[in-house]
Amino acid sequence: MELSSAANLSLDAVYAHDASLPTDYGLIVMRHGKPNRVPEGPLHASFCETLDIPTLGTISPPGATEAGDILWLGSKTLLIGHGYRTNAAGIQQIRALLAPHGVEVISAPLPYGPGPSACLHLMSLISLLDDHTALVDLPWLAVETVELLKSRGFKFIEIDPSERDTLACNVLALGNNRLLAIEENHNTNARLRQAGFDVRTFSATELCINGSGGPTCLTRPLLRGKS
Repeated sequence: MELSSAANLSLDAVYAHDASLPTDYGLIVMRHGKPNRVPEGPLHASFCETLDIPTLGTISPPGATEAGDILWLGSKTLLIGHGYRTNAAGIQQIRALLAPHGVEVISAPLPYGPGPSACLHLMSLISLLDDHTALVDLPWLAVETVELLKSRGFKFIEIDPSERDTLACNVLALGNNRLLAIEENHNTNARLRQAGFDVRTFSATELCINGSGGPTCLTRPLLRGKS
């Protein structure tokens, strides 16, 4: 499906993942932490209405949220990174929207990393490959996040640290052990293949690495299903 262009969209809109969060109860419309991206959320909502996907709620000021900071650990557990793109007020608004539906929202602290001008999402540090395996940038994860994932039975594959800046942790799970990854991250891709995954790659120097958005960022799944 294709979202129509609009005068108030910037080039960042190509990273469609960040502007909305589909749930079993309707769409949660994000309010970006990066000012030029704020118009994207309402446009996602309007588009989804044409597909009969209702809006559960919209994040409002002072809240800021980007879906690149959000991971489903299960149908009733949402892990949200608290950093420069997603703030405490935004996390609390999502918690309030989902609490009536029995969904637990857990806040995960993010590191300072490259600083507030950079794009560092929770999904910059974790990609879920299947129901029990996570690709991680382990040294940059908070201890409590590591312990949480381990307590839920996740096994870790670590990226090659030399490939952090080329978005090695940004890998899109396609189901049935298939992954889509950035071609330039040869060492991390080799680790994934050694772990038994079928890794498909594409050259991403311009579209992904230059804009700090990998294959996951370029997608916005609208329906979650069971594998």
